[in-house]
Amino acid sequence: MGGFSLWHILIFAIILLLLFGGNRFSTMMKDVAKGLKGFKEGLSEDEKTEQQQQHQQQHLPPQSRPPERPIEVTPEPRQSPDSTVQRPVRDDEPRS
Repeated sequence: MGGFSLWHILIFAIILLLLFGGNRFSTMMKDVAKGLKGFKEGLSEDEKTEQQQQHQQQHLPPQSRPPERPIEVTPEPRQSPDSTVQRPVRDDEPRS
């Protein structure tokens, strides 16, 4: 039997109306409703800005990232197969 019955809730509501009066109670409920409405509008604005940001990101051209290694454009001198001269190993090349 530990719950509130309909009579408990009605008595509590009557006490609240007597303490705060009808006018004060209605203004408080209006303020609560305005607060909830403002909260919902704030949430919808956040969702709109997120959607706009995603839309803008989708329509941006892909950013080109620099290659991991610079591209070698100078030709290497050709060596004959019987040549014993080896070219020096650069720092960024793997050593064998």
